Amino acid sequence: MRFALKAVGVLLLVLLLAAGGVYLWASAATGRKLARTVSSHTASFSIPMPLPADEIGRLGLDEAGARRVAGERAVERGRHLIEARYACGECHGKDFGGGTMVDDAMLGRLLGPNLTTGAGSRTAAFEASDWDRIVRHGIRRDGHPAMMPSVDFQLMSDQELSDIVAYIRSLPPRDNEVPRVRLGPLGKVLVATGKLPLSADLIPQDRPHAAVPPAAEVSAEFGRHLAGVCTGCHGEDLAGGPIVGGDPSWPPARNLTPHPNGLAGWAYGQFVTALKDSRRPDGDSLRVPMTFIAPYARRMTDTELQALWAYVRSVPPRPGSPPSR
Repeated sequence: MRFALKAVGVLLLVLLLAAGGVYLWASAATGRKLARTVSSHTASFSIPMPLPADEIGRLGLDEAGARRVAGERAVERGRHLIEARYACGECHGKDFGGGTMVDDAMLGRLLGPNLTTGAGSRTAAFEASDWDRIVRHGIRRDGHPAMMPSVDFQLMSDQELSDIVAYIRSLPPRDNEVPRVRLGPLGKVLVATGKLPLSADLIPQDRPHAAVPPAAEVSAEFGRHLAGVCTGCHGEDLAGGPIVGGDPSWPPARNLTPHPNGLAGWAYGQFVTALKDSRRPDGDSLRVPMTFIAPYARRMTDTELQALWAYVRSVPPRPGSPPSR
């Protein structure tokens, strides 16, 4: 009996030492990943985007009037993008004064910074190139990789990013100093092993951006543009599978391609119901994180929903994995 207890004690000690070694290695490896400098191209665009010269003439605007109208239109476009297509408030808070991405003892504390012009703002001195690097490339202003899921925003055009910034700058300032990222033991291991990849490592840093989005019409081209925010979970081919970098408790993302394992038997109305009401054709409820999408989908226009469906129906069928329950 005494020998058995001694053996168990030795085994526990070995396991603790091994765990400690893994933690020290993961801490060092994660620190190196987050401390390195990542280069990208430099983007430049106006905030807000100016009105076309012919429209200025048609409306009979002077310089000040043209700036005012351009700003008003940009804010309204940005409001729609934020409310219907880009779920920025999920991380940065509904007032953009800061929010919670992850707050877990094992994974870590990842807080969305304050984006308003109030005290503690992380973006008060940002120029267009800084917004481009953090939003579309996952690179902080100091050149270090960020924890932001920028892979979802690679297809965002210059105009859309400009409109979003114009909208955020129009919001009331919030005074809030948001702490920097703090990874927990599991978070460090996931980053160190590549199971929680950094967007800066996944994005081609020299990929050019479209100046304007595709025409807002019912087309697969416009739908593909809209689906850019879906690929972070459902994959570039929309075939679904485990959500890389997501909460370990989340189920695999569904196959969205027109395959029997995907949406082959779905009708457009069922697709809209799934997006807006988080309900499948069989009546079962969708699970997190798809339930986060419903408030945004309800604000999408019919044109956006139909275009998204047109694109989903146009992609090659992929077997993916059977839908999870």
